[in-house]
Amino acid sequence: MTTPTARRPLSLAATLLTGTVALYIALVAFGNITDFGTNQQFVQHVLAMDTTFKDDDLMWRAITSKGLQDTAYVVIIVWETVAALMLIAATALWVRRDDARARRLSTYGLLALMVLFGAGFIAVGGEWFSMWQSKSWNGLDAATRVFLLSGVVLVVVQLTEGRSASSRP
Repeated sequence: MTTPTARRPLSLAATLLTGTVALYIALVAFGNITDFGTNQQFVQHVLAMDTTFKDDDLMWRAITSKGLQDTAYVVIIVWETVAALMLIAATALWVRRDDARARRLSTYGLLALMVLFGAGFIAVGGEWFSMWQSKSWNGLDAATRVFLLSGVVLVVVQLTEGRSASSRP
């Protein structure tokens, strides 16, 4: 039997994995803020569809307005930053062993990332703007990695529900 002060393996896993995703997305957001131009070009090319097959049946979807492209990029950075802050706070709650609040905040942060990378990059970027057609500006592999990592961590976080610190692992 574990003592109330012992760390359960699932809670430890949730703590470390949430912290890992928090660190990763915080570094992504920081990079996008401090090196704004690099991924700004990525977003511009994806939205403009200028490196796709340029099929006339699809090109009407292209967004060539620099203002709209930059707005989309800023929204992405804000979304990443908010998700990072939620996951950093969730990690702190896991460390303090406030499991219920940590689980809730981890869930929100991880779902935010899954929506951004799943719906935003994989669905909208990949399919609507045909990012998969571009040899130069295709972020589907990276988006899939973040989506899957966030999903795995979300499952681990949810497995901690309903378990008290004194229960057996």
